[in-house]
Amino acid sequence: MRTALDQPDMLLAAWRTNNRVTVFLVEHLPLEIWGATVPGAPRRTVQMIAGHIHNARCTWIKTLGQEYGIAVPRSVNRHKVGPKELIPALGRSSRGIISLLTLGFDRGGTIPTSSLYTWRNLPLDVGHVLTYFVAHEGHHRGQIVMLARQLGYRLPVEITGGLWQWSKRAKESRS
Repeated sequence: MRTALDQPDMLLAAWRTNNRVTVFLVEHLPLEIWGATVPGAPRRTVQMIAGHIHNARCTWIKTLGQEYGIAVPRSVNRHKVGPKELIPALGRSSRGIISLLTLGFDRGGTIPTSSLYTWRNLPLDVGHVLTYFVAHEGHHRGQIVMLARQLGYRLPVEITGGLWQWSKRAKESRS
């Protein structure tokens, strides 16, 4: 039986698994679709959506954590980033998110407000922040899978199904 004392470890493990799922998708995307334009949005590419995931993490780390000493990873150029650059960048921003969530745990379960947080539409308790980040990435992973299909690159079931193998991804995130 879990206790309240286990919650930080449990929630950080959930974040690590989410990150691993995102990295898994980037690792397995065919390079042919990486620079493909989004139908109906010719200025956007699959590459830009993938880079946005890392850059959004960096923005949140800066907005909520920089004031409290959390290092902000460098953003990537969404127009030029490739998988080999993005995968380690996702590792850096994942560690930044872990630091941000840990700040919240250390402050009684809520990330303290910062002077840069002007949006104020996201409750800053760790549960809401984690859920928001995971939902954001899940949205973009789904978007990328859908775009691959629309562009004629139906991803193999080992990849699309692998996005839902969270037990397996959780084990990978610990290794």
